[in-house]
Amino acid sequence: MKSPYFKKESTAPKYIGFLILIIFVFILGWNVGVNHTYRAEGINAQNTVISPYGEAEMVNMQLFWDTWNILSSKYVDPHTLDAQEMIFGAIEGMVDALGDPYTTFMTPKENKEFQDSLEGTLEGIGAELTLRHGLLTVISPLKNSPAKEAGLQPEDVIYMVDGQLTDEMTLEQAVMRIRGEKGTAVVLTILRKDYNEPIDITIVRDTININSVDWEMEGDIAIIEINQFGNNTKTEFSKAINDVLNQRPIGIVLDLRYNGGGYLDGAVDIVSEFIEEGEVVTIKKRNPEEDEIIYVNGQARVVNTPLVVLINKGSASASEIVAGAIQDHERGIIIGETSFGKGTVQEVENLIGGSSLRVTIAKWFTPSGTNISEVGITPDIIVERTSDDYENDDDPQLDAAIEYIQNGTQQD
Repeated sequence: MKSPYFKKESTAPKYIGFLILIIFVFILGWNVGVNHTYRAEGINAQNTVISPYGEAEMVNMQLFWDTWNILSSKYVDPHTLDAQEMIFGAIEGMVDALGDPYTTFMTPKENKEFQDSLEGTLEGIGAELTLRHGLLTVISPLKNSPAKEAGLQPEDVIYMVDGQLTDEMTLEQAVMRIRGEKGTAVVLTILRKDYNEPIDITIVRDTININSVDWEMEGDIAIIEINQFGNNTKTEFSKAINDVLNQRPIGIVLDLRYNGGGYLDGAVDIVSEFIEEGEVVTIKKRNPEEDEIIYVNGQARVVNTPLVVLINKGSASASEIVAGAIQDHERGIIIGETSFGKGTVQEVENLIGGSSLRVTIAKWFTPSGTNISEVGITPDIIVERTSDDYENDDDPQLDAAIEYIQNGTQQD
């Protein structure tokens, strides 16, 4: 996003929702041709890599290549040895060693699916997942997705996929097992809070088409749903605001429930429609000299209209940036449940062959200086939506938002 209000302009997309792998991949490629000579000739597989502090240091790769050679020469089913998959696995292991569920290596196939999801198209069950405390956890089911229709809820722990335990799967392995062709079914065994026994949920996979923004009028109140912060969010939201203003609403409900995040710039664009001036978010990186304070863009069109923001456990990342800025600037009221709690920023680095590395590059802080990681945004008015509410298609959170605007308008 190009704006004079940015402290400095980024050179790559950021996700809210630095490892230098190019050197490692180069080492792997170079070693493939010569690794068989190491043992025979007793050569130490030492290579130069860049340390976390930018200095060159020697790393002995002998252990890696000894393991490679043993597998290549002794593994009982040699036809299952795929050199490319082994390299992918090695890189995934290196990244997983960081213990950060948001820093992930994506194979070419996974990378394409990730990019497609930001474009608004996806095939699978339609749910955002993460590893939380080592457990495969649902951030949120997407709107109108098979996952949401089947009853999957935020913070559900996926214990098994088609009868296979997930506790030893990486996030990518679990996602690949859950995804599949349209029309096929997957059975997820769920552990849910307040339930004594696991729940089996059968979900039929489908093509997921995700509109970034949907809106409707509930009487004289506009309800704007932002489903994700993707490539089209800015354009769709800008059009929605134009259309909404033509309706002259007495208030606006901004629904960020089940929105797992996306582009940081999209969050800045949304906040900038409601706040005339001030900070949206502070981005703190490993080098303090690169910290950014990001401000609204000065093009607010909806400054005085009463505003309620809805959040729940499935609101994460960019959604929390929006809710946090609205709350700290006292521009509107936050209603719902405490959000997911993802206070980090990711950047995608494209690698050779179509792979990519999504790497956590920063932590973000609300205008009041709060980092919400593992804590989330606490609503001004807490309203829960129970399982019975979902099953009966009742929405007490939306009802509370509408009532708040109506009562406030009547008092005015």
